[in-house]
Amino acid sequence: MATSSSSNSVITICRLIFLALLGTIYLAPQAEAARAFFVFGDSLVDNGNNNYLTTTARADAYPYGIDSPTHRPSGRFSNGLNIADIISQKIGSPEPPLPYLSPQLNGRRLLIGANFASAGVGILNDTGFQFLNILRMPTQLAYFRDYQRRVQALIGRDQTKRLIEQSLVLITVGGNDFVNNYYLGPSSARSRQLPLPRYVSYLISEYEKLLMNLYKLGPCRILVTGTGAMGCVPGELATRATNGGCSAEVQRAGALYNPQLDKMLKGLNKKLGKYVFISANNGQMHLDFINNPRAFGFTNSKVACCGQGPYNGVGLCTFLSNLCPNRALYAFWDAFHPSEKANRIIVQQMITGSIRYMSPMNLSTIMALDSAT
Repeated sequence: MATSSSSNSVITICRLIFLALLGTIYLAPQAEAARAFFVFGDSLVDNGNNNYLTTTARADAYPYGIDSPTHRPSGRFSNGLNIADIISQKIGSPEPPLPYLSPQLNGRRLLIGANFASAGVGILNDTGFQFLNILRMPTQLAYFRDYQRRVQALIGRDQTKRLIEQSLVLITVGGNDFVNNYYLGPSSARSRQLPLPRYVSYLISEYEKLLMNLYKLGPCRILVTGTGAMGCVPGELATRATNGGCSAEVQRAGALYNPQLDKMLKGLNKKLGKYVFISANNGQMHLDFINNPRAFGFTNSKVACCGQGPYNGVGLCTFLSNLCPNRALYAFWDAFHPSEKANRIIVQQMITGSIRYMSPMNLSTIMALDSAT
């Protein structure tokens, strides 16, 4: 029996190695065209929902979208594409899933998926209160339930269930719970209520409930991103830099939060007995090009391309802002959001990155595994 068990283990390891190698060539445009893609979260992945809301968290004016195919603003907080757009390209979607609030999301376009993300939201419902009307996470999940009812009317209950089970989900949320909540102003309500370690533990517990509620709606592959290097973005450098470098306090928050998030996701996978949740270490991905920008083709990883004030990190990016002529040389587009080039580097690590960046496997290996079963 021991010999049989050892033999099975070797076969399993060899199979995973083969799938990992296969994954590097797997994500061809035609291969995953039928796989639906759903997006939840905040401004890092919002592609236009806030355009339809009465909110100050908007990216629907020049120069946002200056490098997009249309060269026009779409609601994305980027000079071009965001990480959700680029992932959709990598998995072969015919087009990025439309914002759920878009009137164009109907008919067969529903089968591509949907983007429910909304700039300004966090894990907690009190995060982003200053932005007025945004789609908080319970609302995003409610819209996902509504989406499924609409698709059932189109293709029936069984095919809808299969479409959801075989889909890929991306959720990017958590950063606003720090920069637009805990560290909002010199003395926020949350910072007075809880010391940072307890606040992080509370966030993790609330996020776990949110993720389980999402899982209960049917998806079997959920890509969860950690927070980026929050203390190193131009917006934080402009207001709370430590000796001219990243904010030590805000970086401390990420250093507490991201490992606990990864541990929580591992625990959920163990509890469920399968790899549902895929953890992306966005903090390390960001630090790579922040600490060594020239290795990634950037000349600047501190100053935003678009903005004003120190590091171009004060206020919004508008037609009156400073605007760099070559966005490909800047790691950050505005005070808080990476440039399209940086987003492409981040997604490439999600697709092919090592265990340092992706756990338990990178996205290409997960997709190859799914195609083989």
